[in-house]
Amino acid sequence: MTDWAEPSDFKEWGKRMFALRPLLIFILISAIFILELRFDWMERFLGSYLVTTNSARPESGSIWEKSHQTRTAQQTLEKILTDRQALQREARSAATFTQIAAKVSSENGVMLSADHFRQLYMSLAPTIARDIISPLDLLELVSTGRWHRTYFEKSGSGLILYLLDADNRVLRQLELRSSLLSQLESGEVTLAGSLDELPNFKNRIYTADQFFQSLKSFHEEARRSMVPHPDLLLAAPGQIVRVGISDETQSGFIELGFEFIVGNQRRVLVVQGQEWAVWRLRAHLEGLERENAAGSTENRKEDWTRQ
Repeated sequence: MTDWAEPSDFKEWGKRMFALRPLLIFILISAIFILELRFDWMERFLGSYLVTTNSARPESGSIWEKSHQTRTAQQTLEKILTDRQALQREARSAATFTQIAAKVSSENGVMLSADHFRQLYMSLAPTIARDIISPLDLLELVSTGRWHRTYFEKSGSGLILYLLDADNRVLRQLELRSSLLSQLESGEVTLAGSLDELPNFKNRIYTADQFFQSLKSFHEEARRSMVPHPDLLLAAPGQIVRVGISDETQSGFIELGFEFIVGNQRRVLVVQGQEWAVWRLRAHLEGLERENAAGSTENRKEDWTRQ
């Protein structure tokens, strides 16, 4: 029978410690501990149990939260990479600067190769291209062999262009102003028919003689703002017979329609002039019309007097 009283001396302590039952308990505990260290059976059993009950347990705690944050970050990163890759594919297929500008946002820029930029640049009218960068300056960059790519970045309503070398060092920084982008977007459009068929030019149509006579009254800088790219008009076939001025302003520009006679047909070439300059030109034209009307009245009065 087990003696539950406290041992009275060390001899009694020794007998109780080295009795059969304590030794068996010690051996059993030691065996369990050694097997756990060797085979990790307790962790495996506990892990298997947790796996079976995982779906029923709530997703709470720091581990669940970190796991959720990791999954969210991975999904966000994958979306950013996918969107950027799609953006770059679309940019590589762009045929104009306006298509590039449409792809650039405040969060995402666009990278183009130097050859692609040159193709876009060469597709512009010479006078427009010179507003971006001088052809001689661009030729100098090409001749060095250092220019590898061009990065387009949003800047307000315009674009900033960085011409980069192979190590992404900036060789030249250019600016595409919003006014120039608007002009590139609208472009120069050739329309069939006459100015009478275009309602935005109604009651503001002048003969070519009137228009160019009035244009001649201004200094060269103002005339360049009124008709920024005369080379486009020079390249168009036929003779200019009439000019219309729109009363609608688009991003600081006003459309001018030049009516050509080509053979037996009439065509209208629409270009854009700067708003302030075109308004001055229109005011001058209207003043000439009033003077001509007054002159005609005086002539008629003289004719009646003579009669």
